[in-house]
This record gives sequence, structure tokens and C-alpha cells, in this order.
Amino acid sequence: MIFHSLSIKQVTKVTPRAVEIVFEIPEDLNEAFSFTAGQYLTLKATVDGTDLRRAYSISSAPSDDALKVVVKAVDKGVFSNYAMKLRVGDVLEVAPPDGLFVHEKTETGNFLLIAAGSGITPMMSILKTALNSNSENRVALLYGNQTESQTIYLEQLNDLKDQYEDRLILKYCFSREERQDALFGRITKSNLNFFLKQDCDEFALPAKERQSGFAKAYLCGPEEMIHMVKDNLIEKKLLTAENIKFELFTTADSEVEITEDSHLSEITVILDDEQHSFTMRRDETMLDVMLKNDIDAPYSCQGGICSSCVGFIEEGDVKMRKNAILTDDEVSDGLTLTCQASPTSAKVKVNFDEV
Repeated sequence: MIFHSLSIKQVTKVTPRAVEIVFEIPEDLNEAFSFTAGQYLTLKATVDGTDLRRAYSISSAPSDDALKVVVKAVDKGVFSNYAMKLRVGDVLEVAPPDGLFVHEKTETGNFLLIAAGSGITPMMSILKTALNSNSENRVALLYGNQTESQTIYLEQLNDLKDQYEDRLILKYCFSREERQDALFGRITKSNLNFFLKQDCDEFALPAKERQSGFAKAYLCGPEEMIHMVKDNLIEKKLLTAENIKFELFTTADSEVEITEDSHLSEITVILDDEQHSFTMRRDETMLDVMLKNDIDAPYSCQGGICSSCVGFIEEGDVKMRKNAILTDDEVSDGLTLTCQASPTSAKVKVNFDEV
């Protein structure tokens, strides 16, 4: 993964616990930092002597004259609390845009967006792209937060609603306060169904019954919400699984079950046309051991919710602790998230150059 030193052009507080960071892109890096709506940036910094990397979704649209991310402070979050103190002129190491959770500007139709908390950041890029790229496109957005004051991009979203009144349906959902015209509680099945029926019934009818059915849904937020929304949309036959794209901002922890007798495996890594070998325990993840062996493997979130660390398993078997990005077909084809993969066979060869 190649990083570039980018200066911070602007820092804006968008909620009491979140800041928007705008980067200055040198002219010779414009092409490297071109992106598709929904993609993310990997930021790198050394904090208290430790090299940290974190992935943050790009909140600006490709048509905007800016490259923006939003960082929300997390309790005991080392990188996020470091980022909250950044100022104009500070420099961060930033890798070019990446990610599979994307909306192409050529796509047309009616789109359903469901977001919670900081999950709105890639949605802002998708929302603006969908509305700007085709005058016939329409979007329905349900956005959940604890309170109105914690709602990232509240003013910008309301401005977009005013600008695209006939093509944007916008509904907020607050779990800790009641607001006029907003739903109360989290994005539960009942609140989702109410939104679909009362606010966007015309959008939500199955395409076979009405031309204006949803073309695609984009979901971003906690894992529990993602699964509930996806299952509900499929159950109601509003969308097929292939047309529901999602990105998790948190995932449930679970330990991998090692099924073979031996506790060690021999690993071969192909990266940038070089071969590396080492032995590791089967209760460790491959990426962790690669980094301990000074192998500069690509990674970002280390939580199984982005695609930066994807490798191709040429030989052997692995098992992932969790997987929130690769499809069943991609896993069957040999792809794995190395930050979540532990070996389950005596030998494993992983190739990053074939991804």
C-alpha cells in the first residue's frame, strides 16, 4: 500500500464529537486520488510511537472540488482522538481511494439509502452522485442517530432536501429524543417498515408491479441493523440480494475455531513479486504475523470491514473470524481477508499480487 503526504486544507467540527477533514491534493496526485462514490481513504499516523492505520469513508462526491472524510471520536479510540486534534497545515499519510462499496455515476433509477451514525459518510457521496448524475434519479434516505445534535451533516442533508424536494425523501430516526417529523427509536424493523410504507410507498413497490421500484439499496452502519434491513428487503421482495450493497462500521467479535490437530502452519506470502516465508500459530491471524515479520502487507481497518487486506489463497486452507465484505463466490474463488484469516492446513500460500 502506497501512502502520500497530504496537507490538511480545512478542519470543521460537524458535531460535538466529529470533525470533517479536507485534504489538499497536489496537482500531480489528482489522478491517484480520483475516486468512485462510496470508497474510503486509509490514513496513517504515528501516535505515541505506534504506527496506526484507519479507514475513513470519503464523504465528498467525485464531482466536488474537495476530498473529505469525517472522523468521529470513539471512547478510548487512539487514532480518532488523535485526529480530533488535527489542525490546518498538519500532514497525514494517506493511501489512494479503495473499497468495493461503490455507486457508479452511470447507474439510474430509484435508490434506497439506510445509514446510522457515522455510516452517513459514504452515503453523502452516494447521495449527491445519484442526484447530480441523472435528473430522473430519486433517492430515499433513512438516517438514524441518538439525537439531532449528534447527527453528522444535518444542515447539509436538510439543504439537499430543499434543493431536491421532488427527488429526495429524507427521514431521521432518533433513539434518545423525540422530534417532529422524525421517527423515535433505532432503525428497527418496525421503523423501517413504517418509513417504506408511509414515506416512500411509491418507491418501495416491487419493480414488477411499478416502474419506480428500487433499483438498488445501500446500507451502512452496525452489523445488526445491516442484517435486519437486508433480510427485510429480500423478504418483502423489494430487492434481490445482488442489488443490496452494504458496509459495516462495526462487527461482532468471534473467535475462529481451529479444526486440525497441529497448532503450527508454514506460510508463504507473495507480495510485489517477492516471496516471504514464516511459521505461525493457527490461533493467530495472518496479517498480524506478516506485520510482525516486517512484511509490508496492505491493510487498513484490521476489523474485517474493508477490502484493503484481501489476498488470494493459492494453496492450503484458511478460516476467517469474520467477513463483512467478501461475497460467498469471492471466498469460493480463493479470496480472503488476511486480517481475519487463520491457517487451518499445514501449508498456506497467499498471493497479494493476484488480487
